[in-house]
Amino acid sequence: MPVSDPFGTAALRAGVLAAWRSSPTRFREDANAEEDLRYGGYRDRLFVELAQNASDAAASAGEPGVLRLTLVEDEFGLELRVANTGAPLSMAGVEALASLRASAKRQAQTVGQFGVGFAAVLAVSDEPRILSRTGGIAFSFQATAQVAAEIPQVAEELVARNGAVPVLRLAWPVDPEREEPLPAGFDTEVRLPLRDTIDRGWASQLLTACAEQAPDLLLALPWLQEIQVGELRWYREFTGDHGAGDLITLNGPQWKTTWLIRRQTGQLPAELLSTLGSENRERREFNVGWAIPISEDGTPLAFAEDVLHAPTPTDEQLSMPARLLATVPLDPSRRRILPGPAADHILAAAADSFLGLLADLPIDHAMLLVPAPGFPRSEVDAQLRELVIDTLQRSPWLPTVDGQLVPPGPAAVIDVYSPDLAGLLANVIPGLLPAELSRLPYSAAINHLGVPRLRLTEVLAAVAGLRRPVEWWAQFYTALGPLAEATPDATEELGALPVPLLDGRVVTGVRGVLLPEVDAETIALLEQIDVVGLRIAHPDLVHPLLARAGAIPAGAGELLDSDAVREAVENSVRDSESGVDTLRLVDLVLRLVEMGGYSIATHPWLTSLALPNDVGNSRRADELALPGAPLLDLLDAHAPVGVLFQAAIDRWPVELLKAVGVLDGFAVVIDENPVGPNHDLADEEEWWESIGGDYQPPARVVGVRDLDLVADEAWPRAITLLISNPDTLAALREPNGYTSWWLARFAKISGRVPSYWRLPGAEDIAGLYDPVPDIGLPEDLLELLGVRTGLTVNSAAEAAEMLNRLGDPARQIAVGTTLRAHGELIAAVEDGRFAADQVDLPAKVRSITGEAVDSAEAVILDVPWALAVWDGDFVVGLTDVEPARAELLADLLDLPLAGEQGPVEVITTGVVSSWSGLVDVVDTCGLLDLPVPDGVISVHQTLVVRADGENTRVSWWREDDVSHAEDNPIAIARALAWAVGRWRDRHLIADLLADPSGPTLLG
Repeated sequence: MPVSDPFGTAALRAGVLAAWRSSPTRFREDANAEEDLRYGGYRDRLFVELAQNASDAAASAGEPGVLRLTLVEDEFGLELRVANTGAPLSMAGVEALASLRASAKRQAQTVGQFGVGFAAVLAVSDEPRILSRTGGIAFSFQATAQVAAEIPQVAEELVARNGAVPVLRLAWPVDPEREEPLPAGFDTEVRLPLRDTIDRGWASQLLTACAEQAPDLLLALPWLQEIQVGELRWYREFTGDHGAGDLITLNGPQWKTTWLIRRQTGQLPAELLSTLGSENRERREFNVGWAIPISEDGTPLAFAEDVLHAPTPTDEQLSMPARLLATVPLDPSRRRILPGPAADHILAAAADSFLGLLADLPIDHAMLLVPAPGFPRSEVDAQLRELVIDTLQRSPWLPTVDGQLVPPGPAAVIDVYSPDLAGLLANVIPGLLPAELSRLPYSAAINHLGVPRLRLTEVLAAVAGLRRPVEWWAQFYTALGPLAEATPDATEELGALPVPLLDGRVVTGVRGVLLPEVDAETIALLEQIDVVGLRIAHPDLVHPLLARAGAIPAGAGELLDSDAVREAVENSVRDSESGVDTLRLVDLVLRLVEMGGYSIATHPWLTSLALPNDVGNSRRADELALPGAPLLDLLDAHAPVGVLFQAAIDRWPVELLKAVGVLDGFAVVIDENPVGPNHDLADEEEWWESIGGDYQPPARVVGVRDLDLVADEAWPRAITLLISNPDTLAALREPNGYTSWWLARFAKISGRVPSYWRLPGAEDIAGLYDPVPDIGLPEDLLELLGVRTGLTVNSAAEAAEMLNRLGDPARQIAVGTTLRAHGELIAAVEDGRFAADQVDLPAKVRSITGEAVDSAEAVILDVPWALAVWDGDFVVGLTDVEPARAELLADLLDLPLAGEQGPVEVITTGVVSSWSGLVDVVDTCGLLDLPVPDGVISVHQTLVVRADGENTRVSWWREDDVSHAEDNPIAIARALAWAVGRWRDRHLIADLLADPSGPTLLG
């Protein structure tokens, strides 16, 4: 019985065969074209193409379709069967399948366009069949080869092609009696007997590959709702409207994935249709869509790499974070875009659709989908990325903190995450984006979009000049913290912070701003004063950020130490005289002094504070004394010290007034780090110079003020007042201090300076200085006042006074005192306490006999033998005969040296002997452990010298470095003592020369 041929395949075959007979080249063209498809564009698209056909069938039927793959095995081998629901096989479909690029699908919603996709089955089968409710057809390699071989011209080509034929050009009807019926519920099934070269293992791998493609195909083909591969099943279900698109869940055998899909349609402009082929011009409508998987919490899971889906996968590599599903024009292989204006138009529409997707997503999700910077993966990728970024950059889609939509250019984002800061600046910085976008995950997107980042400098510039309540600023400082922490050089930049002040002003910059850390009462005082340059932050804004920026936390001490308060105090008298009310300033200063326990000892400039005197004027605090203060009775009539107004004592505690310098007794100046004589102490520069302060400043200065204001007659009472106060007494006791120095030179005891007198017990200077009158003070305090305790010379003035006293004939001065006084004078010169040329020469000098003689007749004893020819009444000396020191004394007194007066010559002849030739000399030197002198000695029975024409007998003499001595132990001892440099031992040496023995030395 003949097989039914419902699709007229015989006629189709006849037409093809006739063409081959008439032109063997046509056979060759058909074979080559099919091989191009089989081994080229469709080599690995078996499942994709069959899925597209199933989707198109479902679209044609208007019902979501189901696709099923099964692998069966019978006596003939393995067969892959692909069943689908939807519109069955039609005559047009058969004609398209058996033609060369003549698709039967012209509807806009179908995927197939070229009629060549079925060639993909040739990858696995030479004998494909299609069964449908309307009939079936078969293609056969063997049958085609047989009929082709019957055409002589084609037979030759078959040999040349090794028997390869175009399988899909000839279709045969299927015998329903020899086929298994369609699976239940399906309308069409493609049956593919697998080639003998494909075993079960390879076939299983084929099914696995198809299974891996199932989810993507369900996503790409909206008319395909379910795919079954063997026992595995995937299906798609609509799970909700997201707002930005549809939520589609793809359910698989072991998992499910939710996708957000945004689709839109459009039409190509008429002018672009001319750039397409004639059949494609009928497909004016196009579809674009974006798909992105989302997590359970709704967060988009961006792609790193993907391909363009048109709508099934192509080879166009993309780096977009979402999957693009777009019906762009493709080349016949369906692997590449067909370049041209139509494709450009659709890609631009895709960029607009992407903008819509992002605009409808929450902004934190949308930012995850902004394409990251990087190299494009293809030319299409580069074009698409450029279109998307350009669209995103010029479109207002970014939501600001205040609810507006702005493009990236006018937008701004704070450089670090700070929701509070963003909220505060919402109405300050136009285009400010939510704080969430400052987080690291959005950094690349923000940068790629070109959104400006607001760093600390820009934020501070934005709030400069801003007027806001104090509460707002307090919140701002706290909210600014994270941004400051993230800024490397924040301290410098924070210096530009605006700061609302206590007086209502807002200053830009924290330099000089004080952060009050005082009680409410002090704050109230601060509010009441107007001090130029005083910048007190509002007390509600004492914030760590301001301190970090350089504002100064200010307790009582810091407020008092501020330049503005100090300048106000120092200018307060002048201001008061100009009519300014300075009482509030005094209130504040005394409050701060009380809180910190300060005084002029710690803040010397407090003495400048203006206070009222008893005649209605303002005076410096240190120019006022308390009413009835003991000091007032001691001062000279012209002393610049007034009396404090009684009302001031009623207003302020006395102790506070005294702390700022108001006088009760003598005031003490203390400087723990002195650098110069700048303490307003009388004659301070002279004292400073006397202690060498410019070279070695004292460790500190402790001095009593106003000593120069004491009346001469009041000094006994003044001294009593000084020693009655612990502070002034301590100043008096300060080692090498100013107070004792000044009192010693300028105070008066019985009308004389203290250094005029000596202590009663200082007998070694009796006659030279007079004992101090009894004024009721113990000796230690008299000593501190400068009353002399011994021979000391510290200045040229003291040296001159001592020399005058020595030359005073009315004074009875012991010879020892005189000699020691001369020694002290020389020591003072040697120590640099004064220079010899600083002293005026006295008219008289004191000799070694205790006589006061005219300086013009006196000489200085520099060699002891000179006394033999000089009258001792006219010889001035020291406690010992030392030529070098004698020369210093001669320089000081401008007197000649006795040894240089002459000429003096020895006129007698002695016996010359070496020192070592005298046994007694050698023994004496041995007993005293002295070296025996070199040279010689001339021993005379009688030694006579001639001086000034007169002969004088002497016991010993030195002439031309030769010692002369009479022949006796005393004379020789003097010569020996001088020769060995032991002049002080001359008497002991004389005894030993007389008896050079141990008992003499030790007895």
